[in-house]
Amino acid sequence: MRMKIAFVYDAVYPYVKGGAEKRIWELSKRLSERGHEIHLFGMKWWVGESVIENEGIHLHGVCMAMPLYTQNGKRSIKQALWFSAALFPSLLKKDFDVIDCSAFPYFQCFTSKACAMVKRKPLIITWLEVWGEYWYEYLGRSKGFVGRGIEKFASKLPDQIISISEKTRGRLTEELQVNNSKIVTIPPTGIDLDEIRKIPKSKESFDIIFAGRLIKDKNADVLIKAISIVKEKIPNVKCVIIGEGPERKKIENLAEKLNIGNNIKFLEFMKDHRDVISYMKSSKIFVLPSTREGFGIVVLEANACGLPVIAIKHPMNAAEDLIIDGETGFKVELSEEVISEKIIQLLEKEELRREMSEYSKNYVKVYDWPNIINRTEEVYINLIEKWQKPR
Repeated sequence: MRMKIAFVYDAVYPYVKGGAEKRIWELSKRLSERGHEIHLFGMKWWVGESVIENEGIHLHGVCMAMPLYTQNGKRSIKQALWFSAALFPSLLKKDFDVIDCSAFPYFQCFTSKACAMVKRKPLIITWLEVWGEYWYEYLGRSKGFVGRGIEKFASKLPDQIISISEKTRGRLTEELQVNNSKIVTIPPTGIDLDEIRKIPKSKESFDIIFAGRLIKDKNADVLIKAISIVKEKIPNVKCVIIGEGPERKKIENLAEKLNIGNNIKFLEFMKDHRDVISYMKSSKIFVLPSTREGFGIVVLEANACGLPVIAIKHPMNAAEDLIIDGETGFKVELSEEVISEKIIQLLEKEELRREMSEYSKNYVKVYDWPNIINRTEEVYINLIEKWQKPR
């Protein structure tokens, strides 16, 4: 069955580089290669026409791009509302077999549902993570109550939910009371092992690498403090931090304050993701101090490059589920002391690091792209066929 599929998400890769954007882009490319017609509706991050084609994907800029985050590092409600309002007429103009809308930041879910009802087409919402009580920490008690209510309401809209991890699936059923039969769990992305093998190492080498958006939940400041402790035992330790975001200046200042500016190299987001892989290949350990990850593709990419990963044990961190503790990395508490201890252990015990490296490379083979695309196609086709039956 050749399908017409609409993906909905305000941020569009490669203009915005994040895990959610990359996931949609990679799915879109591979589904397009299989003959499906793919349309991606987001903000207009590019110069030129509002509708363009890139690598076989039809990109629809429904409104001019606005900053995703406010100055205090939180997702912009104004931006989310603006995109959701502009989405309606644009999405309504086209006919699709199915709409796949990313859950966060939720407002676009209501617009997508309205269009799906008008068009009499099924709606899928892809859920990366459930916020639940985290809303109160993020927005305070009163606003957090509203945010939590919107999230729960949004979970009742779709005909099918794709959760990207079993942790997310569990929280959907427990915290949002979604019927388990309505949820299908599919990893959000795969690993192109052949492509990773072809990418050469960077000419620069590092002991530790971090790559990701520099926002509060990523806790890059904890990594900086951990490097300060490591330096006491390994003076020449080298770390590279790749990413941008509202926390960037803060962690740069922290590095200078702790007198480790010469031990850390800060790099901006790289236009070509292969450059990130090349830096992973020239490093020894990947540290992901984030406490909130819907999946954590960088864990698999780092493992594919032979890097053990140090990640955080936390209820909202699905990335820890990708790690086999003690074999492909370590799951630890969010503490600079504990993180620095594991870094030192891996740097000093080369044989342990080598064993974990080999195990990691074999472990990620289960996350192959063809399997993920097959499962995604199956979900779409089954839902479309079910929807087409007399109701």
